[in-house]
Amino acid sequence: MTPDQIESAVAAAMPQAVDELRRLAAIPSVAFPGHPEEPVHAAAAMTEELLRSVGLPRVQQVPVEGSFPAVFAEAPAPPGMPTVLLYAHYDVQPAGDPAAWRTPPFEPTLIDGRLYGRGCADDKSGVIAHVTALRAFQGRFPVGIKVIIEGQEEYAGERLEAFVERNPELLRADTIVVADTGNPRVGDPAVTTSLRGMAAFTIEVRTLREAVHSGSFGGVAPDALAALMRMLTSLHDDNGDVRVPGLPRGQFLGAGPSEEEFRKTAGVLDGVSLVGSGTPADRLWASFAITVTGLDVPTVSGAINAVQPVARARVTVRVPPVADPKTTVNAVVDFLRQVAPWGVQVSFGDFTVGSGFQADSGGKARAALNRAMERAFGRPPRDVGAGGSIPLVNTLLKQFPAAEILLFGAEDEEAAIHAPNERVDLEELRRVATTEALFLQELSLG
Repeated sequence: MTPDQIESAVAAAMPQAVDELRRLAAIPSVAFPGHPEEPVHAAAAMTEELLRSVGLPRVQQVPVEGSFPAVFAEAPAPPGMPTVLLYAHYDVQPAGDPAAWRTPPFEPTLIDGRLYGRGCADDKSGVIAHVTALRAFQGRFPVGIKVIIEGQEEYAGERLEAFVERNPELLRADTIVVADTGNPRVGDPAVTTSLRGMAAFTIEVRTLREAVHSGSFGGVAPDALAALMRMLTSLHDDNGDVRVPGLPRGQFLGAGPSEEEFRKTAGVLDGVSLVGSGTPADRLWASFAITVTGLDVPTVSGAINAVQPVARARVTVRVPPVADPKTTVNAVVDFLRQVAPWGVQVSFGDFTVGSGFQADSGGKARAALNRAMERAFGRPPRDVGAGGSIPLVNTLLKQFPAAEILLFGAEDEEAAIHAPNERVDLEELRRVATTEALFLQELSLG
């Protein structure tokens, strides 16, 4: 197919792509414990149906131990052609507080060319980008195709990592496309070449056998919540930089957003300062970041006049690609033990770790992607980092060291992934699907 034919085929397929994304995003496939499992299986079934519809001869759900099924598809490579593995995931984050959404989170709503709903961007846009790009070839693919769509990335992605390690031949490929990132802004093409790793754990502080009256005992009895707050605030200095020994600030060797651009994208309120030192790119993509993502404490509405005997927090650490997440989490845990006041009892559990990723300078596949993206977007892409983590990428790199791994997608920085009012720009989705289809053709031409 010529580039013009590919562009026309993708454009013609977009109404179907939008309908399929609406149907897929309407399924509340939250693969977190405590959420219904049936919708997750329904999303797997629809993903299987979508991949079958584009002419892939082998499509099946594959069990992943301790997790929801992945959907695998394959078309053998024409003689002499490379094989490309396409990755995305069909599970989504929980919706959170429905009152924070302007439209119902699982009723995808089209407003001014953007589709709003949980998962419309992260990462059902990746599933639909793959499907739409493959549909352009009407079953006659220019290279070998393998597809793996994960079912529990948002909660327990490390389980697919173990699956990859146990089934290397199933997923072996020359090039791997991960459609779970995006551009800094809509229409601003970029390839993600750096991912931070992550570590997370739960900390529990205990001081008393049970809660006691704050009037009768407050001021003497040690408050577990006060102790935990002191420990957590000690993780950063007054400037907002991480102060745990052994976790230095890093430097990103490339362009990133200005402070003004970051403030706008993040929705930082007027008069509120940004935290940390260095450029935004240094802080976002090359440095450690520690965030308290949850607290188990009495609610304000349910508060009673009592000194708290126990308090818990969930702590997440983002780790630069060159650092080891296990060493990092050990450093944070050791630091919290050292700063614990009053001899409180401290315990840690529910650990999660995942490595980061740093791409090589690029080879044949990256050159083909550059050409495809320049045609689809009208200008060449630039390299960017991502502060988030996709631990599977590092596993793929270790398992297939000769493969080129390319990260791009339709999740632009204002897509509000993991937040209320998540959305995908449909023109961005078209450009991404066009890029992928053009890339597959370019790769076949050498």
